Amino acid sequence: MKISGDLAKEKVVVKKPKDVGRLFNKSHFGNMKKNGHLEINLLEAVFLKGEGKINIYEQKKSLDFHDLVTLADKNYKDFDKKYLIFKDLRSRGHAISLSKNKKFTFEDFKKQFIVSTFSEKDTFDIDEIISLINTVNQENQELWFALVDEEGDITYYKVSLVDLIGKNKEHSYTKSKGFLLENRVIIFDRKTSKELFEKEFFGKPFADGLQLSIVEALFLFDKGYLEIISEDDKIISRDKLEDLQPDINLRSVVFHGLKKRGLIVKTGFKFGTHFRAYSKKPDQTHAEYLVHVVEKGFISNWAEISRAVRLAHSVNKEIVFARVEKDKIDYVGFGRLRP
Repeated sequence: MKISGDLAKEKVVVKKPKDVGRLFNKSHFGNMKKNGHLEINLLEAVFLKGEGKINIYEQKKSLDFHDLVTLADKNYKDFDKKYLIFKDLRSRGHAISLSKNKKFTFEDFKKQFIVSTFSEKDTFDIDEIISLINTVNQENQELWFALVDEEGDITYYKVSLVDLIGKNKEHSYTKSKGFLLENRVIIFDRKTSKELFEKEFFGKPFADGLQLSIVEALFLFDKGYLEIISEDDKIISRDKLEDLQPDINLRSVVFHGLKKRGLIVKTGFKFGTHFRAYSKKPDQTHAEYLVHVVEKGFISNWAEISRAVRLAHSVNKEIVFARVEKDKIDYVGFGRLRP
């Protein structure tokens, strides 16, 4: 026998104790009132009606599914998106309800996770995302993102601040000379080249020497281990190095930050990111992280983010967005999720 309820403004009221027990005690729908009645919201009502579990009446007139959808769409912003995600997660056994915190969309009955929902046309805003993470961390819950595409398919991500830690120590080196050749710096000293490559995997062998990327050369320059010389034998200043690549300062901050955390850092260009990072030496493990550098205020579209997460997942790595705010770095990790 189906549960029955009566429409009262923007709620559906269930009165029979047996029906109340089935919905509230067993499945965690709605809110209990002092009189023992149960109020369920229109989103829950549409779901239950769609599942064939409830009859709903307005002044003794039975409402069909279309009637409820029309009413709910008038009362909820982005109803279609909310309904698709609510239906999917409920069908997967998650007892979720609309979140009391307006920053989020859904919360789990067991207080294990909170869900923010987006459509593929929404904006990816790194500052907003970090704000959401910080709020959820105060509640000691997981943050899930649910994205709905234009065909109604849903992709889920687990989003968190990541504490990147490696087991590689920084070493000291004798100061040497590097020679600038367009977008790379060459060290010809065989001993120094060997030490840099073997101890921390800087650069790539270049005959008996070593070729460094500009960001690697800038790191060694900042540490006082490298003097950089132009082709006409003049010393190159840091400002000159910065002019070679417009975003070098931003990437340099993250390169320094990752090295302090004990990671080996190499270019991530082949994966479409700025860096790939290893917790151990590259001859002992594959890179665990792909790190993309962004600045405070970074905005993008979800299609780009989806592409980055999927690529990282396909090569068994975690994508991390390193947001730089002056010298502070927040590492935001995105992982594919199957709820």
